[in-house]
Amino acid sequence: MLINLHVKNLALIEEVDVDFTNGLIVLTGETGAGKSLILGSVNIALGNKVSKDVIRTGADFSIVELTFLVNDEIIEKIKNMDIFVGEDNTVTVTRKISESRSVSKINGETVNINTLKQIMGMLIDIYGQHDHQSLLYPGKHLEILDNFAKEEIREDKEELKELYRSYSELKKRLENYDMDESKRAREIEFAQYEVDEINLADLKNEEDIRLEETFKKLSNSQEISLGMAEVYGYLNYETDFGAGNLIGRAVSAMNGIKSMDENIEEFQNMLYDIDTICRDLTKQLEDYNNSLEFDPAYAKEVEDRLDTINHLKLKYGRTIEDVLDYRDNKQIYLDQLNNYQDEIEKINQKINEYENKMRVVSEQLTAKRRKAAIELEKLVTDALVDLNFISVEFRIEIKQKEHLTDEGTDYVEFMISTNPGEPLKPLAKVASGGELSRIMLAIKSILATEDEIETLIFDEIDTGISGKTASMVAEKLARISKNHQVLCISHLAQIAAMADNHYLIQKKSENDVTTTNIYQLGRNESIEELVRINGDGTITSAAISHAMEMKDMADRTKSNLV
Repeated sequence: MLINLHVKNLALIEEVDVDFTNGLIVLTGETGAGKSLILGSVNIALGNKVSKDVIRTGADFSIVELTFLVNDEIIEKIKNMDIFVGEDNTVTVTRKISESRSVSKINGETVNINTLKQIMGMLIDIYGQHDHQSLLYPGKHLEILDNFAKEEIREDKEELKELYRSYSELKKRLENYDMDESKRAREIEFAQYEVDEINLADLKNEEDIRLEETFKKLSNSQEISLGMAEVYGYLNYETDFGAGNLIGRAVSAMNGIKSMDENIEEFQNMLYDIDTICRDLTKQLEDYNNSLEFDPAYAKEVEDRLDTINHLKLKYGRTIEDVLDYRDNKQIYLDQLNNYQDEIEKINQKINEYENKMRVVSEQLTAKRRKAAIELEKLVTDALVDLNFISVEFRIEIKQKEHLTDEGTDYVEFMISTNPGEPLKPLAKVASGGELSRIMLAIKSILATEDEIETLIFDEIDTGISGKTASMVAEKLARISKNHQVLCISHLAQIAAMADNHYLIQKKSENDVTTTNIYQLGRNESIEELVRINGDGTITSAAISHAMEMKDMADRTKSNLV
């Protein structure tokens, strides 16, 4: 669960640091106080795109930092992503936004946006105030059903996606073969030219490396020869000051005294080794230098060969191996062009094979979706009844499309009847904005249980509702909070009264500077905020009494929840 939110230099927020506990956490405040900023800061931590305009005026950067207390299962998943997690089981997600870039860190370790999104997806789920609009699109209905079925269909979906990928590649290949005879003749001519050009060169792996070494040696043969001659002069035995001559004298001197002390024999042996090494070295230097005969014709031959190889590398690949791979692939393409009709038939045959395999997997997937749909229908219906849908009928209709996709052949659409005697109709044609909001709440509450995401955030889930319905929504949120940490941004007193922890978001202006802050409210302060929400903010004994009654009633309701 989310245990701390720290925001600095974000829009109107100068610096906010808030601790959270479990249960139902409700955030309220005047319109324009900055409630959306709180949700926005969380969205930033989720890895969503962010503009540098969010940086508070006069500041160089913005920081959003969320700290979570996570269970062992999540810890293992995060560790498997090579992210360090300490013994306290906390995960701190930080995102810093500056003029030039944004940096994301998890427990102090810099991560990319994809990793950030993946980890945050395990920790928190946000339901924004416009998310219910997605229920108007049947494509979302399929996504919801699959999220519910999850593990039951995972293998089938993965297999289907892989089959569809191969199928799509074959379809693309078939399109590439769609050419008239003149175009095919041109393709054959060009492919043959490239294959012949590479074959004519008769390339050998790493030949270029060896030739470059040879060419380097040939190009510098004169300098090498002069240098080697100089070294030989310092080492030879023929000049008075050559190292070899001096070593020879040392040997003679050592021989003259070796009988005087048995310990001298050790020095003598070492000197003999030096003498032997020096003689061998000077002989090898002499032989090497004699071999250095600059052959202009051979140097030109090496240079021309290197030019040929580099020309082919420039056209077909970085290395000789790449060039040869290009040749081999081009030869395959050439063979296919020369056997055009046979190749077309082979591709069509493979396409049919993949289509048949995909239909088998799609049928399996459909059967599992239908089974999951029956279960989800009941759960959603029960949840809708809890949200004041008196006589509701909810069905998940699964129809078959003719064409195959990577999701199968299923067309999923939610059907609903909210009044007795009315036929089931598509959700998009029946539900109002307030009804859609409650339906999404029902679905989210079910999926949250399935996903086991500990922290849920609802942003103005109460849009378009009031009265008894508002009380039932509040009770539903309280029920969800028994097993999840729920953060709710609301403008309804019924929901605020149900809060285990109530926070006030308030905007203040002082010395021409406007800031947004968050304050945790005690019971009496919460009652005063309920008075504001219920009316014009005028504190009267009657208004206080009504707010206290709401709070007491909410407490009784929560105590009876299972």
